[in-house]
Parts: sequence; C-alpha cells; structure tokens
Amino acid sequence: MTDDNVIAAPAFHVIPGIAVRRLLRGGSKEVIDAVDAAYRLHGEKNTVNPPSHFLRYPDHPANRIIALPASLGGDEGVDGLKWISSFPANIKQGLPRASAVLILNDQKTGYPFACLESSVISATRTAASAALMARKLTESRGRPRSIGIVGTGLIARYILEFLLADGCKPEQLVLFDKDHRQAESFAQKVLGGSDLDALVVNRPESVVRSCDLVVLATTTARPYLHGRSLLDNSPVILNVSLRDIGPALVLDSVNIVDDVAHVFQAGTSVHLTESLVGHRDFVDAEVHDVLEGWAPPPDRPVVFSPFGLGVLDLAVGALVYRRAMQEGLATEIPGFHGELERHRPLGALNED
Repeated sequence: MTDDNVIAAPAFHVIPGIAVRRLLRGGSKEVIDAVDAAYRLHGEKNTVNPPSHFLRYPDHPANRIIALPASLGGDEGVDGLKWISSFPANIKQGLPRASAVLILNDQKTGYPFACLESSVISATRTAASAALMARKLTESRGRPRSIGIVGTGLIARYILEFLLADGCKPEQLVLFDKDHRQAESFAQKVLGGSDLDALVVNRPESVVRSCDLVVLATTTARPYLHGRSLLDNSPVILNVSLRDIGPALVLDSVNIVDDVAHVFQAGTSVHLTESLVGHRDFVDAEVHDVLEGWAPPPDRPVVFSPFGLGVLDLAVGALVYRRAMQEGLATEIPGFHGELERHRPLGALNED
C-alpha cells in the first residue's frame, strides 16, 4: 500500500550549451511568448524576484558575478537561480564576456532538478524581451526602417536575430563599436550572408541620430550619450546595457522599465537620474503596463531600460528543460542527491 502523501526527490539532469543552442534554434516565437507570459505573471504578483546580488572584485572592478534568484508561478511554476559572470577582458582573448549557469528547483521539495548552461538562455531571454518591447513600443509609429546597434557583441547578435524573426524589416543597419574592428567583423560575419545593408560609423551619436530603433548593448560603466539634440528624431531606444544614456536624455524621454524596484541601483542611467533630481516620476510605465495596452506618444523619444528579471531566465530555462527531456538531450546524474535518508546509523559516512 502506498502513501499518496509521500514525495520523492526529483532526478537531477545536466543540459550543456550545445544542447541548449540546438533546442532554442528557430524557436524565437515560443521564447518571446514565454517571456511575455513571465512578464504578465510578474505584473500580476505571481512571482518572487528578489534583488540581484553582485560579487565584485576590488582589484578587478570591471569584473563581476551576479546571482539572480527567482520564483515563477503559473501552471508550470519553477524556482531557481542564475549565476552569471561578466569579465570584459575576455573579449580580447576571443571569448564572450559572459558565462552562466541556471539551476532549476522543484517547488514541492526545493530540490534542484537541473543545471543548464545559461549564457545562451540569458542572451535569448534578453533578446526576446527586447524584440517584444520593440514590437509593442513601435505599434503606434510603424515598424522601424532603420535599426542602430551600439556595441556589436553576442547580445547584439541575438537581439538582431529576434528583431528580424519578430517581423522587423529594416532598410538599413547602422553599427558602432568602440573597437571599430568588432563592428566591421559584425557587418561581415553576422550580416555577410544576408541582404541587409549595413553602415559602420565612427561615433555612437551617429547611430542614435539616424535610426528609428536603437539597441544599446555595450559594457560601459558610465553614460557617454549626452546632448538633448541627440533625440530630435524621437527614436525608440532599447537601453539593454542600462548605463549609456545621460540623465538629461532620460528626462527628455518617455521611460519604460521592467521593474521599478530593481532598475534603480548599480549606477544605471535611471538610477543616476534619480540621484540628480531626487524622485522617480520620470518613469512612465513598466513592461506589464505596456503589455496591457499602455502606449507611449509616437512623437517623443522612448527609452526602455530592462534591469533583467530572473523570472525570465526561469521561463526560458524551463522551456529548454521540457524540450530536452522530450528529445533525450538531458543527461541524468545518478546519485546526485547524496543524503536522502534523514536518519542513518552512526558510521554511515565511512560507507561507500
């Protein structure tokens, strides 16, 4: 006779990056839908998304590792933690700046049941969020004819792929990177096989002034875009790297954030603006408001500043996990949970 109340620890699986990439390939619509659903759950208070925690190094201030714990509700709820590093000097060695893992936890027992390589998941959820908001924020002004990218790294590549998959059909791309060779490489290697017309420019201001939609995806620690005339063309700016725009430009724009409680920290553009003016009244809406129908005026510059919510990583990670289990791409680690008996005889630690 079995006890229906007895629960068991879940099996533990590892999903490597090569499998994550395969499982996410061609699935932009499903990923955007998962991010959309997670944002809506967050707006409905059906998530727990504590502040991110930063591990910093006094002797290497540019480096950091960030912990993003979160709990996602809904029909397929899951808890977990993203642990993501950012070491900008990696780029000079030919490595991406960021690496990450995602741990998924069972909501009944609290036991971890999966570890996923998460740099691709993190880039994908960022790109899906950007594409979703680009679509929503340009509905009243038409799809962008020109897209500008400042910072031509991995995140920019993912965002561009998701923008195109979501229906953007730009007539021109304008690219800038402080390392001009990186922008040229992006144009040749990323865009070389496409019919997109790309222009590499020498100043980030040229990107902002000339494009309908601007993606900021840099590693800057402080604002470098100033001067109110920069926004005379009223672009929609996806401020993914969060620190590129000076307070004067923030105050002249319509501002949307993912979560007011999270974005006002760590020297983000809106955080610096709050420190300058002493309030947060310049924030006009959160993502949930936009998804529920709020729209910015079409004749003003718009800045979307997403600090990044751990619940988005959980939504995409859970999607990858389900696909991996269905397709046999998750590797089970037998015996991963080492102690599953509360009471064992003395001396058991010495047993094999």
